[in-house]
Amino acid sequence: MHLYLIRHGESLTNLPDVIEDGGIFDLGLTERGHAQAAALAEWLPANILPPDALYSSTLMRTRETTDPIEKALGLQAIYDDRIREIGNNLPDGRPVTSEEKISYTEYWASGRPFASSTSSINGETLLHFRTRIGIFLHDIIARHTDQTVVVVCHGFVIDTFMDTAYNVGPFRNCEVWTSNTGVTHLQYVQHPGRERWRMHYQNRVEHLRGIGGLGLTVEGMGMAE
Repeated sequence: MHLYLIRHGESLTNLPDVIEDGGIFDLGLTERGHAQAAALAEWLPANILPPDALYSSTLMRTRETTDPIEKALGLQAIYDDRIREIGNNLPDGRPVTSEEKISYTEYWASGRPFASSTSSINGETLLHFRTRIGIFLHDIIARHTDQTVVVVCHGFVIDTFMDTAYNVGPFRNCEVWTSNTGVTHLQYVQHPGRERWRMHYQNRVEHLRGIGGLGLTVEGMGMAE
């Protein structure tokens, strides 16, 4: 299975005043985020393998990123709660509703992987989050063994895909940074006695030339803060 992971475009949740407030909000894209999504959709068809399936997180910023991608790839997206950003689901996997006003904790989830990532005493931990991402990942492996899949999701979701592929334990020492609309390509292979995952590339963003991202500039195939 060829797997393309795409982070959503710049959203209102990425803006400094929202980040500093610390809340979990289901907000859409900024004007630049929409431009990033449109540029990505134009770039994708000629630069990835023809996809068989398109999945998206159910949060607004991923839905709005997915809209032009659906048209460009000629696929109808399958929206899945399991690939929402960390803290946006409960420990049992159910999505947090708009009525449940919660905020992120002051510590980063990977620093305390067994503690709630939110202000809720029964909030989702990093290990709960990894479980739902892992369940989704192995589900699409089973469904799309010899196919190509595109997943529009979130930065920490992509981090967690990497944790699974690289078999990282509960504590990690490296953050896999993905820019808004950055594209990552992994391949799941079935070769007994060898690694199961191949990394083809991470965070391709050449489609953002002239558009940019939050505090970032395009440098070749990647982004630099």
